[in-house]
Amino acid sequence: MSDVIKHLNGLLSYELTSIDEYTAHAQFFDDWGFSKLHERIAHEADDERLHANLLIERILFLGGKPDMRTRVEYPLGKSVKEMLETGLQLERDNAKTLKKAIAYCEEQQDYVTRDMLVKILQDTEEDHAYWLRQQLGLMETLGEQIYLQAQL
Repeated sequence: MSDVIKHLNGLLSYELTSIDEYTAHAQFFDDWGFSKLHERIAHEADDERLHANLLIERILFLGGKPDMRTRVEYPLGKSVKEMLETGLQLERDNAKTLKKAIAYCEEQQDYVTRDMLVKILQDTEEDHAYWLRQQLGLMETLGEQIYLQAQL
């Protein structure tokens, strides 16, 4: 179980990083007047908090100690586009890490942890990453200025 806990703590570092990133980006968007982006990205931070809580609960259940200090290094974006790109890269990297942890849990026959991680992966890929890709695609199709006007 100690290696499962290591995987879960690695995933927790991604979730905590996401919370930090999305919280900071949401505040930038609010400060810049992009209320629609602020609302959505603040919601993303809340989703990541839920993921982190699931991981913490499972780590504790397995007798481990959650690592609340470790973060994955990602730069804060300087523009809306950079912030969306950073968020997308973070989600993609998290998905890769989730897939490795899911495979490891299957090897260890820890299907409860595996099922929890599959749900987090689904949210990561089908909600978070999909929405970010969609926004970047809209920005490219419409042009950055028109996209940003729509976010006011």
